[in-house]
Amino acid sequence: MDQAEGLRNLMDNSQKEQHEPLNPSPKKRKEDHAVRWPRVISVGSGKGGVGKTNVVANLAFAFTRLGRKVLVFDADLGLANIDVLLGLTPKYNIQHLLNREKGVFDILTPGPGGMAVLPASSGVLELVDLDESQKLFLLDELDLLAETVDILLIDTGAGISSNVLYFNLAAEESIVVVTPEPTSITDAYALIKVLASKYKKDGFTLLVNSARNAQEAKETFGKISRAVDRFLGGVSVDYLGFVPFDEKVPQAVRSQRPVLEAYPQALSSRSFMEMARELVERPPSPRTPGQVQFFWQHLFQCRQPAEQNGRGD
Repeated sequence: MDQAEGLRNLMDNSQKEQHEPLNPSPKKRKEDHAVRWPRVISVGSGKGGVGKTNVVANLAFAFTRLGRKVLVFDADLGLANIDVLLGLTPKYNIQHLLNREKGVFDILTPGPGGMAVLPASSGVLELVDLDESQKLFLLDELDLLAETVDILLIDTGAGISSNVLYFNLAAEESIVVVTPEPTSITDAYALIKVLASKYKKDGFTLLVNSARNAQEAKETFGKISRAVDRFLGGVSVDYLGFVPFDEKVPQAVRSQRPVLEAYPQALSSRSFMEMARELVERPPSPRTPGQVQFFWQHLFQCRQPAEQNGRGD
């Protein structure tokens, strides 16, 4: 039985026992029992081409290896491609959910290691222009997943477009992927600067990808950290680790598999496992619960300030 089917059966059985309709209100469900919320982690980058989606795929696979139930939400709505990277062929996507054609369990796509993927489709403008009924509908649908997911991993787009800002603001934990290239460093700092100066986000985690060695990775982190300390006082940037340049990574990409699955003993695979283990052992921020409902509510709240500040593509 795949994870998506398991989630669906679990909820169906629960609903039959309680004689509830398909989508009872979140308020009703919370009155019935205490809700266990998953951690919400966004993964973004200042520029494209730094391996962000590959990082998401491998961290998700690593989390499943550590016994966590993982949901990957493809929030790169303009260039949705995590399904391609994982060799998946989703029958439905978030467009069908917004159109009320399918429920959230129907569009879940099982991925490697037992992860579940919530696939997007390219050019879904409705997600950044939702009316009130759509907001409530999505809150209700995604709330169904809360008790069956440990970690919600959001693959955001690259850059500082409105979509990227929304999803990074909504997640309590934000990982920024950067490579040692000067343009990547500059753009990663730009993303942090916008989120910190315009929207008061004060905590980030940096992951250095495709570094030649630990020294190069630490130097890359140091450049961004020093700039943040100098110009963005009060903002913290933590170092998660680095993924070494590894010829096994492009080989795994071509085979449409996470490198951790295809080549578990590769240097890059070991790095992904180490970073996933550190994230699991790191306690969530005490400031907010890091939950699915918080994620969506915060997303909608962030929309108006972003528009007022003229942040667009």
